[in-house]
Amino acid sequence: MPKRAARQETAKRREAPKRRRSTPGHGAPPAAGGEVVRVAAVQAAPVFLDLQASVDKAIELVRRAAARGARLVAFGETWLPGYPAWLDLCPGSAEWNSPRARAVHARLRANSLVIPGPETARLGRAARQHGVVLVIGGHERIEGAAGHGTLYATQMIFGSDGALLSTHRKLVPTHAERLAWGQGDGGGLAAVPTACGRVGTLICWEHWMPLARQAMHESGEAIHVAAWPTVRDMYQVASRHYAFEGRCFVLAVGQIIRAGDLPRELELPSEFDGRPGALVVSGGTCVIGPDGTLLAGPIFDREEILVADLDLGRIAGESMSLDVTGHYNRPDLFDFRIRRP
Repeated sequence: MPKRAARQETAKRREAPKRRRSTPGHGAPPAAGGEVVRVAAVQAAPVFLDLQASVDKAIELVRRAAARGARLVAFGETWLPGYPAWLDLCPGSAEWNSPRARAVHARLRANSLVIPGPETARLGRAARQHGVVLVIGGHERIEGAAGHGTLYATQMIFGSDGALLSTHRKLVPTHAERLAWGQGDGGGLAAVPTACGRVGTLICWEHWMPLARQAMHESGEAIHVAAWPTVRDMYQVASRHYAFEGRCFVLAVGQIIRAGDLPRELELPSEFDGRPGALVVSGGTCVIGPDGTLLAGPIFDREEILVADLDLGRIAGESMSLDVTGHYNRPDLFDFRIRRP
């Protein structure tokens, strides 16, 4: 998320248009082509920089979403335990050898996931208990192997049987994010079969990487989770374009972060003095159909579980006019391949 003044998060927003009503893993049988799937996009604040408490909250939110009939539940970018918004906002966060910045990074690492690990086991059990496909991201660390000094922004897909079906590390951290994360690899650049159909995910500005999009489109996504810190105007444009191009449903999921959540080790921007409840990341979560239209949201400035019913049978009809992997493609002219780990 490129550097910006925090007030841009709640600045003028475009009026919403009129709405219309890894490698494959194991899991439950795929949904039928014409099945209606209820999904939940969770727009909420994590317990910032507290991994265990954030996992607790995620499990409770999964329970609430499942109680409303959701069969797929998705969260925003690095929700476990929160997007590193301080890199954009807090003076001194990029200062060379700053003791305060180093202390924050050490705290972030201590609250990052090992995959697989105890936290992923808990999330898998929650997915199995509630019978949902769970798409959630976090800061990932490696123990006892190459890369142990690097963190990654990683998305995970759990099947409704609790199995971890796919992990995907963000390919290119954006701008200031490079102070927190290393580059990912080609793992997870594919939808996986689930009880809700084929599900895939990308992170934030990966939605402006044409070849990453093509890799996902060729894997036959029915439902795509676009994980963002906040889904501002251009991020909504990218998400709607992805749905239209890929002829798939898209959950564009943001989160909520308040000024008081930012690391206490760092100085807050002056505009937040005495305003710990001011939003620095303000949501924007929405659900998009395979023709690019908004089905639900966008929702800003509050926590909400946004629920929508997706008729997967629509995808076949929308593919009549566009299939960038088939009849609207020219493989005789263009070569495409992926180097997977």
